[in-house]
Amino acid sequence: MVRDLVMPKLGLTMTEGVLAEWRVSPGQPFKTGDVLVVVETDKIASEVEADSDGVLIETTIPVGETVAVGTPIARWSADGSGAAPAPVNGTASPAVEAPAPPAKAAPKTGPLPAPLRDGERVLSTPLARRRAQDLGVDLTTLTGSGPRGRIKMADVEAAAQRPVSTPAPVSEPALSPVAALAGERSKPTTMQATIARRLTAAKRDVPHFYLAAEAEVSELMALREKLNADAEPGSPRVSMTHLVLAAVGRALAATPDVDRVWDDSTPGGEILSLGRGDIGMAVDTPRGLVAPVLRGGARLPLDRLARDAAALTERARNGRLSAEDFEGGAITVSNAGMHNVTFMTSIINPGQSSILGVGSVRSVFRPDESGAPVLKRELGLVLSADHRLFDGVAALAFLNRIIAGLERPLRLLRTA
Repeated sequence: MVRDLVMPKLGLTMTEGVLAEWRVSPGQPFKTGDVLVVVETDKIASEVEADSDGVLIETTIPVGETVAVGTPIARWSADGSGAAPAPVNGTASPAVEAPAPPAKAAPKTGPLPAPLRDGERVLSTPLARRRAQDLGVDLTTLTGSGPRGRIKMADVEAAAQRPVSTPAPVSEPALSPVAALAGERSKPTTMQATIARRLTAAKRDVPHFYLAAEAEVSELMALREKLNADAEPGSPRVSMTHLVLAAVGRALAATPDVDRVWDDSTPGGEILSLGRGDIGMAVDTPRGLVAPVLRGGARLPLDRLARDAAALTERARNGRLSAEDFEGGAITVSNAGMHNVTFMTSIINPGQSSILGVGSVRSVFRPDESGAPVLKRELGLVLSADHRLFDGVAALAFLNRIIAGLERPLRLLRTA
C-alpha cells in the first residue's frame, strides 16, 4: 500500500519547515531508523528517521522549498509496490524538481500581491532570506510568488538577474584566502552548516560586549562534594554546570529585565520580555555543539534542576532533541571548565541576549587584608551581552548576582 510521508511537526510552535536534503532516493529501500530527510526550521536542522521499513517511491517536494506541517513531501510503501521500474540502461534519470501540490500553487490569473512596504512584515522563506543576503537583494522591493505573497528563493534569484538602469560600480569580489589552497575538501554536515550560518549572522548583527570576572568557589566545591556524598542512590550527581545554572537562574529570577530578547523582524525592532526563566545549556555531542533550553531553570530547586539538566544532556548526546527543545530562553551557559581554560568568550546564540562562558577552577594565592597570601579556588566567568538590551551597569549587576550565588552557595539551595 502506498502511503504519504508528510512534513513532521518538530516543535509546538512549528508551522512550516524547509526541506533541506533528501537522504534516500526514489526506488531506494530503507530500514527503521534510517534518516530519510533533513528538515530545517529557523532553530535547527533535524534528521527525520523512518519508523518502519519500506521503499521510497517518489519525492513530491524539491529541496529548498518551505512546506507547511502535514503537507505530503514523498510517497512510500512497505513492500515497494507502486515504485517506478528502474531504467533499462541501469542509469538513474536526472532529478527533476517536483511541482508543489495544486493547493499550494500560485494562481495563474488575477493581480499579484503588491510588494511589501516599510511597516509591514516581509513574508519570505528562510532560504529566500539567506539567498537575498548573499546576493544583496532588498526583499522589501520584491513581489512574492508564494502563498499570501511569500517571497521564495526563486523570486530572489530572478530579481538578482534582472538588469538595473543605472548599476552602481561593483568591486571585484575578494578571493577567499583558502580558495587556492591544496588539501582534502568536504562538505559540512547540515548541522555544521546551520551552526556556521547562524553564529556568523549573530556575531555580525548583534553588538556584543563582554565582562570578565572571577568567583571564589571554595565553599561551592565543598557543598558539591557534600551533596553528592549524601545523594540518594540513582539520583544524578550535581556537577559544576548544574551549580552555575542554579546561580544564573537565581540571578535571572532576581533581575527579570535580563529575561528579554531583541526581535528585529519588524522595522526598528522590538524588545520581547519572556519572563519564563528558561536557560540554555551548551552540550557537546558527537554531531557538534548544541544548546537546548532548560525549562523554568530559574525557578527549579537544585535537585530537580540537576535531574532535568542531566536528562536534557542525555537526549542531546543521543540525538533525540526536537525543535521545541531549542525554543525560548534569553541566556545560555557554556561550561568549558573540563578543558582546562581560564576564560572563554562566547558568541551569543541567535534569538538570545546573553551567554555566560565558564572556565576551569584555578588554585591561586591572593593577599588577605594584612597582605598574607591565602590560597583561593577561583572560577573564571565571561558574560557576553547584547548592547541593544544591556548597558554596562545592568550587565555588571547581573554578573555580580551570579557571582554572589556561587560564592554564597547555600543560596542555591533555596527556590527562587
